[in-house]
Amino acid sequence: MPHESYKENIRIQRWVLLLAILLFSVKVIAWFFTNSLAIFSDALESIVNILAGAVGLYSISLASKPRDSDHPYGHGKAEFISAAFESFFILIAGLYIIYRAIEGFFYPEELGQLSTGIILMVATAVINYIGGYYCEVKGKKNQSLQLIAAGKHLKTDTYSTMAIVIGLVLIKVTGIVHLDGVVAILAALFIIFTGIRMMRISIGGMMDEADKKLLERMVALLNEKRNENWIDLHNMRVIRYGSTLHCDCHLTVPWYLNVREAHEEVTQLRKVIEEEFGTSVEMFVHTDPCMDYSCRICSKVNCHVRKHPMEKKIVWTVDNIVRDRKHRIGTV
Repeated sequence: MPHESYKENIRIQRWVLLLAILLFSVKVIAWFFTNSLAIFSDALESIVNILAGAVGLYSISLASKPRDSDHPYGHGKAEFISAAFESFFILIAGLYIIYRAIEGFFYPEELGQLSTGIILMVATAVINYIGGYYCEVKGKKNQSLQLIAAGKHLKTDTYSTMAIVIGLVLIKVTGIVHLDGVVAILAALFIIFTGIRMMRISIGGMMDEADKKLLERMVALLNEKRNENWIDLHNMRVIRYGSTLHCDCHLTVPWYLNVREAHEEVTQLRKVIEEEFGTSVEMFVHTDPCMDYSCRICSKVNCHVRKHPMEKKIVWTVDNIVRDRKHRIGTV
């Protein structure tokens, strides 16, 4: 059975798809009444929303499947692929809108009932923003890249729609028809910028790029919750697959702990991380015994085998915790 967060993600993504179809229909009606190129560009972007919503629903459904022999790390990366597709659709739509806007400068068309179009577009903008905000909140809570991408997309659609509304109001007030094309181009540039940024994030996820902000949060947490038996942490790697967090690291513990005691330290480490990042965490922790030089950075009180006094406490940072070597004085 899928995790509860995955079930909620799938349910929300279904609503995103239905919302995209509804808003596309409203924008087509607005375009029919106004014959505005700017509104046409927004309606075209809504087709992208429908395609992205369908791909997103498929990817979240796929990501909810448990790991198997062919996919030992699960199917979470499907969300990165979906977000990349969505970014690609956004870029194509933005370029096509610019093409149509430039064409409109040479072959302008008469505009129709702008007042009706403005009312309909404002309604779609409000609904889009509410939907986008909800998707982002739930996406961050459930750690779903797809929902976050869908939320950003819907909110971006809101901003571009409001820009178009402002342009339509200016056209209605001034009577300058060419403003329609100018507004369409500005909206397209904003759409393209968003698409490029989303594409960058998606490709980074597929390439297992380190998430520096995530690492900073984790390192700060471990420094705060550190106990005296965690003499050192190094070779830490954190990768996100959908809503699942995979964490690998080497934990240095006192050499005289038996297997059960060392395992208890790993369990405590897991609990600390799960309290902050949720239970969808997979940890692979290699325990190392402390060495003679470890005494100089060890804060353990009443250690009966200590050979050197503690000289300095090593504060873990993103830079030093990812290195594949134990810390010691002079080689932090």
